[in-house]
Amino acid sequence: MNTIISDNVDRSTRKSVIFPTLLGAIVILLMMCMGTIMLLNQGKLISISDGFFYKIMTLHGTGMVGAGAIAGSAIIYYFVSQYVRLSKAIFMTNVIAFLIGVVMILIGIFVFDFAAAWTFLYPLPAISGGMWGIAGAFFYLGGMTIIGTGFLLFFLDVGRAIIKKYGNLGNALGWPIIFGGKMKEELPPAVVAATMVTIVNTAALVTGAAVLIMSIINLFNPSFTIDPLLAKNLIYAFGHIFANSIIYMGVIAVYEVFPKYTGRPWKTYGIFLIAWNASTLFTMIIYPHHLLMDFVMPKWMLIIGQVLSYANGLPVLVVTGFGALQIIYRSGIKWDMASLLFFGSIFGWVLGVVPAIVDATIVINHVMHNTKWVPGHFHLYMGLGACAMIWAFMYYLLRVEGIKLVSYFDKVSFWIYLITFIGVAGSFLYSGKVSAPRRWSQHFPEWVPADQFGAIASFGVIFATSIFIIRFAVSSRYIGSNEEKMKTKDQLYA
Repeated sequence: MNTIISDNVDRSTRKSVIFPTLLGAIVILLMMCMGTIMLLNQGKLISISDGFFYKIMTLHGTGMVGAGAIAGSAIIYYFVSQYVRLSKAIFMTNVIAFLIGVVMILIGIFVFDFAAAWTFLYPLPAISGGMWGIAGAFFYLGGMTIIGTGFLLFFLDVGRAIIKKYGNLGNALGWPIIFGGKMKEELPPAVVAATMVTIVNTAALVTGAAVLIMSIINLFNPSFTIDPLLAKNLIYAFGHIFANSIIYMGVIAVYEVFPKYTGRPWKTYGIFLIAWNASTLFTMIIYPHHLLMDFVMPKWMLIIGQVLSYANGLPVLVVTGFGALQIIYRSGIKWDMASLLFFGSIFGWVLGVVPAIVDATIVINHVMHNTKWVPGHFHLYMGLGACAMIWAFMYYLLRVEGIKLVSYFDKVSFWIYLITFIGVAGSFLYSGKVSAPRRWSQHFPEWVPADQFGAIASFGVIFATSIFIIRFAVSSRYIGSNEEKMKTKDQLYA
């Protein structure tokens, strides 16, 4: 007999998050396939043109972060709407903007051959050496701008709703509690995390919009120029903050779900709040660790980037990991796919942070940053951290509806995903160790075995991910269903 899991989310909200969650999951799966094609090519197991390689590399990096963010916004909308009144119209506007932007990006890449990577470093979009024209750059940059505008509207609405209830964002970050006072309103961990994500992503998206719009203007008016170093700072500030925020969107679900499984509350105590406040500040200013090789950068910015990269990797991760262990220990928790994946996501987060901190060390960064070490750490962070939270959220949505999806097949898929994703990321980290560069379509013979290992492991990741998505897609039609359908749904996978 399964333990009953329930929450206070109405079925209308539950149904609203199905499409963006499934959309994000499917795009992530497709981006995994693109990544496998790149590994197969680098491993000499297939042969694709260099131009096609860089096009799918551009799509892979852009699509993976965007898909994770759209699914992450569904997590925020689902859980935070229990505490503040969010606008469904703006939430769906974000989804529509995402779809429009994706179509434009696909046109830019596959119709007009844009292949400048997600970084679109100025002046590369306008000066491509004949590889693509203005149309390709415009569709890509315009699609990114539309997607960013949708997310900006969503986070502004989240901020509006939080301020309306808590008075200001400082209160929602627990400042009264930190300074020895009391809160008039209940302050759940989900609201604290949502406040942090809202602050950092608003800053990131405004920054991104600025450099995207300036780059678009430069396409049509070359006399309008941008300082290349400023443009690179703006791009990496936007990309690094937004990509990293996905894990913080997903952890909202961790804070909400584990108390339901264990019957123990996740409290917003002082150290917890201090950690989230520290990460709010640090996340916005650590991006210079991506620019340590740019000798023209101000030295003080590089020092801050290194020092705070160490500091930012710990506060929220420590209080989340310790809090999860504290809540689970001797709780008698009944493990199912949702709880397994949520717990595994914290494990993946820890694994991903370690090589990231290593890379932030200047003497190591000078040797390793332009190697596959960097995608190694990021794949651990995203694949075993953020993506695992999304798969867990999908299973949780079915769980609260009473749909039984705990079979040996599911659990085997979980272990396949865990082991093979470690294999993929491990192949990247090893390639970085032997100095295999990232973003190269062709590799020397000594680098090929690691590429082949990663490609083979990636098939296991794709298989397990497909199982997660198929399970959710088939069963999600019962979410918010009428009582007659509810009577039959338990027979699906019993």
